[in-house]
Amino acid sequence: MSQIQTEKPEPRRWLMFAILLVGAFLPPLDFFIVNVALPSIQDDLGTASSAEQLVISSYAALYAVTLITGGRLGDLYGRGRMFFLGLLGFAAASVMCGLAPSPWILILGRALQGVTAAVMAPQALASVQAIFPASERPLALSLYGAVFGLASVIGQALGGVLITLDVMGMGWRAIFLVNLPIALLVIAFGIPVLKETRALHANKLDLVGTGLSMLALTALVVPLIEGREAGWPLWAWVSLAAAPVLTAMFWRYETRLHLSGGTPILNPAALKAPGLGRALLVALCFYALGVFFLLLSIYVQGALHMTALQAGLIFLPFGAGFLMGPLSVPLLRRAIGEYVNPAGMGLEVLGLLWLAWLLTKTPTTFAPPFWPLTAILFLIGFGQGLALPTLMRMVTGRVAPAYAGMIAGITSATLQISTSLSVALIGGVFYTVLGNQASAVSITHAFTISVLCIAACLAVGTALSLNLSRQPAVALEASAARST
Repeated sequence: MSQIQTEKPEPRRWLMFAILLVGAFLPPLDFFIVNVALPSIQDDLGTASSAEQLVISSYAALYAVTLITGGRLGDLYGRGRMFFLGLLGFAAASVMCGLAPSPWILILGRALQGVTAAVMAPQALASVQAIFPASERPLALSLYGAVFGLASVIGQALGGVLITLDVMGMGWRAIFLVNLPIALLVIAFGIPVLKETRALHANKLDLVGTGLSMLALTALVVPLIEGREAGWPLWAWVSLAAAPVLTAMFWRYETRLHLSGGTPILNPAALKAPGLGRALLVALCFYALGVFFLLLSIYVQGALHMTALQAGLIFLPFGAGFLMGPLSVPLLRRAIGEYVNPAGMGLEVLGLLWLAWLLTKTPTTFAPPFWPLTAILFLIGFGQGLALPTLMRMVTGRVAPAYAGMIAGITSATLQISTSLSVALIGGVFYTVLGNQASAVSITHAFTISVLCIAACLAVGTALSLNLSRQPAVALEASAARST
């Protein structure tokens, strides 16, 4: 792989980007595909409920805490190199999961999947700033948003299809083993095509900062993921209390390292970009919708008694909307300019409020009417499809390409933390309202309250985004030149 100059656009940039998008597609796919497979895994391996939770949380936690490091590794050692190393590791971890003879080998494989996915995933988003001229970045981010979001929807449906088909008698194992041929094809096709990009003045990795950042994120993310299931024990509260202390230690160290001429993993100068903090707050509100996928699955299977396949397929209208959303961004940008993001989030709020109203008007022993439910899910998906790529631009466009990997990791980690927060807090609301009952009436009521909570979070994000849209993203090139 040869070094390219970001000042002169690479002729094969779209083909390179298509290869890197695999790294954006596989991590969310493998997060969601497991949801519908858990009953089959339990039957085969005899997993306890605590082990089932670890199958999901081991992946989610390690993915979240490693994303910033993964993004910075791409800046320093080459985004193509880190992409292929992450993809190879992800494929090997997937084989370990697919061949796991016991629950604990499966959990170990899932943990390794999370780490390697975090090395692979940020490289596509970082490369948008590095290989595309400014005029092409909105389209590239739209495609990134479409791929990233569709993976979560396809994961639900594909999991149900693979388990139902029982391909070659593999059962649930097929959801992991399918990653191997995909990875091998991408590596064989991608190595001759992908040229290297990295920060112009790359130095060694900030090991102390990396360790402190991972400790701070672990202290925050692990109790959010595990706390409710464990009944909020003392260790969870101690860990949450330690998170801001560790964050302060990390920030202080990074500031000192930057002032002494070192290369921090999180450069304080880049984070001073105007509006970046508020843009990350929008990102924190944005994936309040993350818990919606889980709660809708519980509702349709617990209250409406749908099968795993039916539960997966019900997300298809959402997926269709999500596919059309990013592709509509260029057209809407010409019509309403920088306000596409708040418009998209506003459509999500409207769809969620419509769903809550529909649930209250539908007898709890019946499914909501097909066409209104389809329209609602399409509207929510379309709104998120509009908002995600414009949110990425809102965040990444505020820093120079030299920091692309760093900000890609921060953005991805923020979205992952947003998902964890929504599962912990809004999921907690759902189970509190549900209580010890599991009737159709109680599940529907708890789901309706949770939908309103999600809508409230997105409404806050919409208001923040509306204010921020009056300040278009402008990368701080001069600051980058001084710092790198």
